[in-house]
Amino acid sequence: MFRAMIRVISLIAVLGLIAACSSTPAPSSGAAGSRYSIAQDRAPSTNLSVAEIAEVIPQPLQRTMAGNRSPYSVLGKTYHVLGTEAGYSERGIASWYGEKFHGHKTSNGEVFDMYQASAAHKSLPIPSFLRVTNLDNNRSIVVRVNDRGPFHGNRLIDLSYAAALKLGYADRGTARVQLEAIIADGRAQDRSSSGAEATVTQSLTVGARVEKYIQVGAFSDLGRARELSRQLRQLTSKPVIIRSIESQASGVLHRVRVGPVSDPGEIRHISQSVVAANLGSPYTVTE
Repeated sequence: MFRAMIRVISLIAVLGLIAACSSTPAPSSGAAGSRYSIAQDRAPSTNLSVAEIAEVIPQPLQRTMAGNRSPYSVLGKTYHVLGTEAGYSERGIASWYGEKFHGHKTSNGEVFDMYQASAAHKSLPIPSFLRVTNLDNNRSIVVRVNDRGPFHGNRLIDLSYAAALKLGYADRGTARVQLEAIIADGRAQDRSSSGAEATVTQSLTVGARVEKYIQVGAFSDLGRARELSRQLRQLTSKPVIIRSIESQASGVLHRVRVGPVSDPGEIRHISQSVVAANLGSPYTVTE
């Protein structure tokens, strides 16, 4: 009798264990079958100050076929890349992308950095530059287009989280924007209220010596700027400098730059090394 009771109790315990296991939720598959480690995109877990977002200064660029194959197809739809961004102007809905894609390659092989002002567009040549204006608050920012998308809904452009934060819509997800192409030699198309086109140019003093630098980051925190400088000195023998500027809007901003560098091949080599080391999305500036 006692042995029979023990067997019954043991059977009940086993059945209870099976029931408990069957009621435990299966672990989330996350982004199973995808190259991304998380399933849903999101903002970074660390706070980002608007003052830390590096300014994008358009510079002449050499384009390759990387990211510029035309036509191309995504989700059964065919898209064509524009032969030039000159004269491009359009209004539409902007979204943003962040941590899910951070650290992954963009369409032209660069590494997406959600802390830099970049963008994804379906038809503009890569890379190219755009001035994006939030029509709801009139905030404006220049971004560097280095990716393709967005390919869903009625969205016109996908901005990096940093760009969306600077435009004031990172907490909402989308915004109505105006896009204006900026030609990489410094000329931007600007339409006046009468519809006439005006040209905005960056001017240089005649006879002044122009030097090129590679800007890697800009921070309100001097300690972060110094740490990046230390890491860059391990990558290149070129001088690494911190240019500090002060403005009423953002306070003190510490820009980390490599240079001067005059040789285009060396600029490209240093920039590729910076991207490979995951230290940022470098771009060329002149002084």
